[in-house]
Amino acid sequence: MTPTDYIQLKAFARSDGFWLALLWIASFAFYLLGLATPTLSLVALLLAFATPILVWKRLKHFRDYGLEGNISFLRAWAYVIMSFFYGSVLFAIAQFCYFNFLDQGYLLAMYAKMMELPENAEVIKQAGMQQMVDDALNSLGSLRPIDLSLNLLTTHLMMGVVMGLPIAGLLQRKASVNS
Repeated sequence: MTPTDYIQLKAFARSDGFWLALLWIASFAFYLLGLATPTLSLVALLLAFATPILVWKRLKHFRDYGLEGNISFLRAWAYVIMSFFYGSVLFAIAQFCYFNFLDQGYLLAMYAKMMELPENAEVIKQAGMQQMVDDALNSLGSLRPIDLSLNLLTTHLMMGVVMGLPIAGLLQRKASVNS
């Protein structure tokens, strides 16, 4: 890969990482709204499941528009990883801003409220998991906004590495040799 090819790869990955971050931000927003209104949780789930579809379409666009229809497996995989990297960084910044300035304990309170629902409390009690649930809520409550954001950043980066393998494998296309 030449330096020009690398610059092109980064440019496409940056712009497509932006769209990926917007998708994740929308999914996260609907997840938070879905804690109070369960119907919106379905929207959050659908948006999250749209991640590979968006990456697929954007990689296909990069291959067809930017590379005239040809892309190697490694370049396709690098594109997916870099798109996830840029998207993950933007999403982590958005999450940090949410947890640091807006959340004010809302997420933790909603989790605690869910654990206290009669049907959940009974299952937790019967399974003998009350102490574990309390410890998990305390651990979550002790995390700083930067800790939460970095944890989710790492998760999204690893997801990109793994998800990139089948996507790159399916969208790779070698240059056809005309004789």
